[in-house]
Amino acid sequence: MDRYVDLGRFYDLTAAKNSAGEVKARTHAYKAAYVRAYHNLKAARQVELDAVASVAKSFDAERLDRRVKGIIAREFRARGGQRGKTTRRFLGSITHKGCVWRFDSVDVLCPKVYEFADTWELAGGALARLHAAAEERGWDTVVCLAPEDLSRVEHLLVPGLGLAFVTSCPGMDYGKKPYRRVRLDAMAETEGKSRLRFQTRMVALLREEAVDALKEAKRNHDALEAVYNPYVDFDGVRAQAALEAGRLLSYRK
Repeated sequence: MDRYVDLGRFYDLTAAKNSAGEVKARTHAYKAAYVRAYHNLKAARQVELDAVASVAKSFDAERLDRRVKGIIAREFRARGGQRGKTTRRFLGSITHKGCVWRFDSVDVLCPKVYEFADTWELAGGALARLHAAAEERGWDTVVCLAPEDLSRVEHLLVPGLGLAFVTSCPGMDYGKKPYRRVRLDAMAETEGKSRLRFQTRMVALLREEAVDALKEAKRNHDALEAVYNPYVDFDGVRAQAALEAGRLLSYRK
């Protein structure tokens, strides 16, 4: 049964009004910083996609196809006996700390790692095929999507086989010795290298600006919390949360 939980009663609104000016200023500042971050990330992505499209024209897809067929024949011979369930996750993204990628999660679940060295986003189709093969043979998988393109698989984990396929590129480096490395960059003839270098520098600069904006957003958000936290009865919030959790769990009996 649905119902509303009034958390407003845990605020001392009368006292908080004394800090209304600073609350409004900090709120405006962190929202403005997020807008700048999004604009820079969007601009970086547009430049990046132009470079990716340029390299993709000369990509030897048949060569990669042969490699993928060999991997499927070698690694997915056994049937899993699982449901072939797919869990979608992110392995990392851009944060106020810069790019953060949790390849340690891969190492915990999968001791055998194939690394796709892929500067130009050429591995997505191959990873999708590997995912389909694992699913068809009854293996549960963890599909890690690209944060800026949710249609593209960036990493694939098959924990039941202790097997992972990760993408590695500048800014997202696996950084360890893999079981096998597939060099996709070597499968493309990159023309206009000076233009690609310029585009790469532009992408890096725009993302640096985005990270700086995210840092500013966090500073202002932390300052905002410092202003209003003294006016919140957190003990009351926690007690109410415990009551609501008990109520919800009682429905399972």
